[in-house]
Amino acid sequence: MVSTTTTTTDNTQEFHQATEFLPENVSLSLPTHDGLEFWQFMVAGSIAGSVEHMAMFPVDTLKTRMQAVGSLASKAAAISLRQSLGSIMKVEGLAGLYRGIAAMGLGAGPAHAVYFSVYEVCKKSLSGGNPKNSTAHALSGVFATVASDAVITPMDVVKQRLQLKSSPYKGVMDCVKKVAMEEGIGAFYVSYRTTVVMNAPFTAVHFATYEAAKRGGMEVLPEIAGDEETLIVHATAGAAAGALAAAVTTPLDVVKTRLQCQGVCGCDRFSSGSIGDVIQAIVKKDGYGGLMRGWIPRILFHAPAAAICWSTYEAAKEFFQQLNDKNSSVD
Repeated sequence: MVSTTTTTTDNTQEFHQATEFLPENVSLSLPTHDGLEFWQFMVAGSIAGSVEHMAMFPVDTLKTRMQAVGSLASKAAAISLRQSLGSIMKVEGLAGLYRGIAAMGLGAGPAHAVYFSVYEVCKKSLSGGNPKNSTAHALSGVFATVASDAVITPMDVVKQRLQLKSSPYKGVMDCVKKVAMEEGIGAFYVSYRTTVVMNAPFTAVHFATYEAAKRGGMEVLPEIAGDEETLIVHATAGAAAGALAAAVTTPLDVVKTRLQCQGVCGCDRFSSGSIGDVIQAIVKKDGYGGLMRGWIPRILFHAPAAAICWSTYEAAKEFFQQLNDKNSSVD
């Protein structure tokens, strides 16, 4: 995000000039970017990711069910969002929408801490101080997702298997133990390559769109925003970024779901983890429409989720900025 004050930028420049000749092994804990320290980006990101995924988990469950059903039934048996919701509520009740939420709770916080902190560090390094450098924002998003996906993919596998109808697992630990014993540790990362291939363009589109939409919102709504970025700007920019990125990457999300859920509750198994092989299998059985299955709940998830996530993240950053300013004035 853009630095909030000229004073912060000047102080940062003075700090780098003052420490230019320090030995490489000397580390000083001072604000690094946007007036925040690295650990503060991690805390802000962790809070934002946890709030986002906990709030939107029922929609994620619907998406998983709709994407996995293609491997269980024929093309004619494809179900709609309304049918999927009705089926879950009728057979499993409200609790059915929240199966696997513990796994996401364990993974979302650490993964988003890595996600946002890596993004901020890379954005600072690549943007050259230019807040309109969309290429730097996109590349920073790609680096962020490669790092964070390594953290969250195992828990995402557990989460999706628990979300399936008639899941054979009793809970998070039961799922972890059985998958490790029956399929090996590699099963937790069978979809990592697909996840990165999907999330790289997702985050590139997402971050570039968010930064551009945020700047646009500040220009279009100056009477609302004033000199500071506001909740409505962050939420609107986040929703636009989340919806666009989700729509573009739905086919790869379907591939990821099929790989993570293969062999469970009757889902198809694939001879390899090749993205191309899985796409061919889906098209052969369900047609090209099978690659877009679950796109509606995916957008319904990512649009409000991104709005919640970015608003929470920016609010947490503002809190730390004010805290740092207060501490600086006391010193």
